[in-house]
Amino acid sequence: MPPDTSPPTAFLPANPWLEALVAHSLVLDVLGLVGLMLIVVAAVRLARRHKSWGGHLMVFGAACLLVARLYLLGEAHLGSEDFFAVIGPAGIAATIALPPLLLSFGLAGVVWGLWGHDRWLRESGR
Repeated sequence: MPPDTSPPTAFLPANPWLEALVAHSLVLDVLGLVGLMLIVVAAVRLARRHKSWGGHLMVFGAACLLVARLYLLGEAHLGSEDFFAVIGPAGIAATIALPPLLLSFGLAGVVWGLWGHDRWLRESGR
């Protein structure tokens, strides 16, 4: 009999609600999407209120993050062998490259937008 290599779970109490929440991650996915939508709405309000370039960059970044999350959630349902045969090697390369690009541009847009908006507020206050 091979040795048991699974992590010890004796210290973790068995909670059926927690196991169901993790196993069926729809609730977590929905909460993540709602959170990203709230970030997009807050960035749009900020950009419209102050009309700063940093606010507009935050909108772009938050929208990229939301699209990347939607793409990653839908990829499991849309990515079949027939679909990949239709789009060919260039399409397959694009489906592999798209999520990291969207996440990178999204995070960079939000961070750079926050920095830019803060800088714009400091300069307009002088």
